[in-house]
Amino acid sequence: MRQDRRPYWVKKAYLRFRHWYSNHFLAPACDSLGSHHTFMKPWYIAISGPNIDIGKCATIIAEPGNRVQIGVWGREANQGRISIGDYVLISPGVRISAGDEIVIEDNVMIANGAYITDSDWHGIYDRSARSKAVTPVHIGKNAWLGDGCRVLKGVSIGENSIIAAGAVVSRDVPANVVVAGNPAVVVKELDTERAYVKRSDFFADPEGLELFFDGVDAEVLAQNGFWNWLRGLIAPSRRD
Repeated sequence: MRQDRRPYWVKKAYLRFRHWYSNHFLAPACDSLGSHHTFMKPWYIAISGPNIDIGKCATIIAEPGNRVQIGVWGREANQGRISIGDYVLISPGVRISAGDEIVIEDNVMIANGAYITDSDWHGIYDRSARSKAVTPVHIGKNAWLGDGCRVLKGVSIGENSIIAAGAVVSRDVPANVVVAGNPAVVVKELDTERAYVKRSDFFADPEGLELFFDGVDAEVLAQNGFWNWLRGLIAPSRRD
């Protein structure tokens, strides 16, 4: 990992701008957005449609080639819903598309490129209309959705369960298991006697956590000079 050569005040200014951008452009796209959210590169995050709620301490990360898309396309105006709980992690390239309802509970972690949908969006033979069946998706607390997995319509995923990378989930997943494959099947049962360290534990004191990381930045970036950082932007070399 390359050294961060930004002066401390430059990084602080960037973080303030990022927070302003998130509150100015993304918060109004939500019906509710909890406190202490972190949207990394928020200009690559798209939130569209009605009835979208995101809880506190959410972390959503996007990249230029891996945008995050969260959208509701209801059957009628102001229909459809996405509810995302507290302490949820959403990684680059994630798409969450609801026609009726998707509920993601607290502490869920969603890895790069995962896709969650509650609809096929059109029928097999009539491709101009959706099925009349309502097939909501529910993802239980502390579930972990692996890289590139697919969670399809009508699925419920139990608490603590893990969806392996590339898995296609087309039927319900019980709590405390690992599923893999296409279609996904149970390949392992988790030890229910062991305690989990959850994202809510990490964010138990969000104000203190922010102060801690600010202190780390102040110490690590203290010796960085503005002109050396600017030179690295304009004419980068291997040592940058």
